[in-house]
Amino acid sequence: MGDGRFQIDNVPDIADVQIMAELLGALGARVERVRPGGLQIEVDGDLTPVAPYELVERIRASINVLGPLLTRCGHVRLSLPGGDDFGARPIDMHIAGLEAMGAEFKFSHGYLEARADRLRGARVVFEFPSVGATENILTAAVLAEGRTEIHNAAREPEIVDLCEFLISAGAQISGAGTPIITIEGVEQSALRSVTHTTVPDRIQAATYVAAVAVAGGEIEIVGAVADHMAMVLERCSDMGLEIEPGLAGLRVAAPERLGSVDVATLPYPGIATDYKPLIITMLSVADGVGIVTENLYPGRFRYVEELQRLGADIRTSGHHAVIRGVPRLSGAPVRAHDIRAGAAMVVAGLAAEGETTITGVHHIDRGYEDLVGRLRGVGASIERIAVEGL
Repeated sequence: MGDGRFQIDNVPDIADVQIMAELLGALGARVERVRPGGLQIEVDGDLTPVAPYELVERIRASINVLGPLLTRCGHVRLSLPGGDDFGARPIDMHIAGLEAMGAEFKFSHGYLEARADRLRGARVVFEFPSVGATENILTAAVLAEGRTEIHNAAREPEIVDLCEFLISAGAQISGAGTPIITIEGVEQSALRSVTHTTVPDRIQAATYVAAVAVAGGEIEIVGAVADHMAMVLERCSDMGLEIEPGLAGLRVAAPERLGSVDVATLPYPGIATDYKPLIITMLSVADGVGIVTENLYPGRFRYVEELQRLGADIRTSGHHAVIRGVPRLSGAPVRAHDIRAGAAMVVAGLAAEGETTITGVHHIDRGYEDLVGRLRGVGASIERIAVEGL
């Protein structure tokens, strides 16, 4: 949206970041990793508001360029985004919100095209607090004419972090972290270069909580922010984990055996759907029966078959999974179907007797930096191998 040189720190070295960097490069920005954990993004002059299919289809987050490009350039052409395969996730709310701000859309030959001479502030009401739609309307509104109000906005820490970044760059935003976000549009010349440190990845932190929960022992997760994952940590405590937040992160200690609980996914501050594969894996070796209800993406149970291959006793029906815990899983070949399901397979392997081999690990690479090395560092018997033909 603005010209200049932007420094972003605490950026993981993962495949999705690399793909997004390539996409920004194709649009005309210059992106380089200047040091471990740091990215520098430079924008100087005109951008090309056409997002190529070969990049967009690899990552769902590519839809995030829609709002910024439309508000800056007045025109965007991009194919529908790809990403994890766990059910339909339409972009109707993105389009409806931008249409309310004056954009016109058409879809042809596999591409979505949007046009607007200049977006106008509007009152946008979401039927569901979508993170992606909130991000797109929020960014589009920064350079729109007048005031935009987003009602039923997503409240995730990542939304608050985005708002803080935009405010430091010159945007006028209030209400971040609440159901109503208000944006007063500014001229592009008001935006300035900034350095920003992103919030830690709470889903990645929860992965290490789940790992120690099933494998036993005690670890410290440096940088994890307990307030960002309060609800899921509360349920983990109910399962018997000892969790102590501190200035440096979280200390987590496992009980002799986990206890079962019931869990339902809900928009933030509820338990995110991304936690669910990890929770079901934990429940698969807990004492008792737990019920997990998926309220966001009903199709996101594909990994259950993989857990069953490891000996988990899980039955699914519609939005629900019933998990009867067993003392120990048994190692077997399994496949990662998406980022978090792949991480859950790794956690399940830690809870299984014998050897577990996981294929499809490119999904894990999309969201985790050196998962194998970090788990090895705390005592896990895990290694990455090359498999012929894969």
